[in-house]
Amino acid sequence: MKRTAWLLITAAMFGWALAACAVGEAGKSAPLSAGVLTPDYRAIARLAGPAVVGVEVIGMRTPSPHEWDPNTGMPALPFKGKLPFHGQASGFIVSSDGLVFTSAHVVQDARRITVRMADLRQFRALLVGSDTITDVAVLRISAQSLPTLQMGRVDEVHVGDPVMTIGSPFGLEQSVSHGIVSAKGRTLPGFATVPHIQTDVPVNPGHSGGPLLDASGLVVGINSQIYTFSGGYQGMSFAVPIDVAIRVKNQILAHGQMSHGYLGVSIQDLDLTLAHAFGLDRPRGALVSGVDPGGAAETAGLRMGDIVTAFNGEPLGRAGDLMSEVGMASPGDRVRLSVWRAGRAIEIVVRLDPAMEFDDEIATGTGASPSVREEPGWRLRPLTSQERSLLGVAGGLLIEEAGALTAQAGLLAGDALLSINLAPVHSLEDVRELLSERPLNAALLVIRDGEHRFYPIALD
Repeated sequence: MKRTAWLLITAAMFGWALAACAVGEAGKSAPLSAGVLTPDYRAIARLAGPAVVGVEVIGMRTPSPHEWDPNTGMPALPFKGKLPFHGQASGFIVSSDGLVFTSAHVVQDARRITVRMADLRQFRALLVGSDTITDVAVLRISAQSLPTLQMGRVDEVHVGDPVMTIGSPFGLEQSVSHGIVSAKGRTLPGFATVPHIQTDVPVNPGHSGGPLLDASGLVVGINSQIYTFSGGYQGMSFAVPIDVAIRVKNQILAHGQMSHGYLGVSIQDLDLTLAHAFGLDRPRGALVSGVDPGGAAETAGLRMGDIVTAFNGEPLGRAGDLMSEVGMASPGDRVRLSVWRAGRAIEIVVRLDPAMEFDDEIATGTGASPSVREEPGWRLRPLTSQERSLLGVAGGLLIEEAGALTAQAGLLAGDALLSINLAPVHSLEDVRELLSERPLNAALLVIRDGEHRFYPIALD
């Protein structure tokens, strides 16, 4: 089990076997209709159970600082080097000839994978392929005429719908739990391309890789993450939508791997102040705070300060929506972006690059230029030539001290201010002139730790 700094953790490595869906015997469907509001949990559990499997893994791994010891339930002790591990999680059969879905983090670093059937048969499993970006893995076992689960449609899943799981939390096999869909389209740290389904279904260590089921017993997701301070369930769990998993499976079977599109921008959400500063009536879309030199976005003409409001005609509510759309597209795809720029709407067609991992680092410099306290209550000084070189910028001002108003907006001492309402600032006089116009809302472009980001300030 891994968890990030904000305590999102994978729900694996304890021994679950999540269950689900509509077919418990090969070729036989559960007698439930798509319009059922109150699920027959007994029928779903009875028919889905045979197609739910346990996934046991053995391998060598370097313990993560956020990993939990399954023997003690406490955080793992720091250790340098690799240690043997033995983990248990969940999966489910999706084809009668032996294809199995599970989570990518379940099988990561595994040297031996064993699939355990509900009837106690065991099979050595082959890892056909996995995709860490979506946290989906595909296994194959050598068997025929296996029970399978039927796939549902995520676009037919709505907030408030009942959902359920069957699994082995903490090794307690065939445990049935249920809840409702709390939200859709959640993007999570480390998995920003996946529009997760958020539920309140109790999901604990051991659930990863198991199915999330709708009221008809159809698989609508693969349980992947929980949000917790304790290492166990605390009311929020997240599943990878099944349509994402199917796309990953199809590409793995056809090409041996999953390929993701890459736009080449840094983006952020807008609040009401930023939306008004850019001339929008309300927050929507993805604000471009940085553009990769020579990347797909720059080549197509996308600029810093643009707001992408739609992807191939589909409106974007938040920045995460754009990341999900781009991540699920393929390299080389031509996509149409609706963009709000300088008070008017334009269309830009972009040919996506292949996604790859980037490691952005930037050095920090020091200087001793004179500083001046300016409205709205901050202390500024021009960047030195060394600082400009290290940051890769032509101009800007260093925020030496953030006043109450700017600190409330999220600015910190040490940030470099590059522009106000897209107008570059090279001197204290530039700042005075731009703020003397008394805009009701100002969008301040700042660079911090090598990342560009807009911060809103309401000046009324």
